[in-house]
Amino acid sequence: MSTEVILTTTVDKLGAEGDTVRVADGYARNYLIPKGLAMPASPANLRRVETLRKKREEQRLAELGRSKELAARLAKQSFTITAPAGPDERLYGSVTAATISEALKREGLEVDRKKILLEHPIRATGVYDIDVRLDAEVSAKVKIWVVAGEEEAPPAATPPAEQPTEKGKKTSRKK
Repeated sequence: MSTEVILTTTVDKLGAEGDTVRVADGYARNYLIPKGLAMPASPANLRRVETLRKKREEQRLAELGRSKELAARLAKQSFTITAPAGPDERLYGSVTAATISEALKREGLEVDRKKILLEHPIRATGVYDIDVRLDAEVSAKVKIWVVAGEEEAPPAATPPAEQPTEKGKKTSRKK
């Protein structure tokens, strides 16, 4: 025997959210419905799903519009990141997606670090074109200038100075 259900979330090898599928009674009654993955396919539930689908489509279109606007703003500008570097133009650290996200945030552009596509962290000064995937359909290239900062190299770790004691033993000076 089979039952018709409406999927409330995407279920692997079964269907996407909002799809109406036929499944075994036990699968629907014991797994899909109790876990909130599906609901019975009644006329009222079909109307509810259609209303939710329209609402999500409107939200999706609004989000797509915001992503396109942000992509246009990102493509027009270039950003400078200052990092400490050695004489050979190699950075002492690296510029990561999180660093780029912070630089964009300082300029008033909110971009999640997970949307910045870096194969490897940037480890040298120069000009880089970075891909930013704002949406499944919208991406942009951001020009990043990595320049050497005025900061000195981080000081090398030095062991604490040793001082002789009264009996000639050396002890470490406490900080």
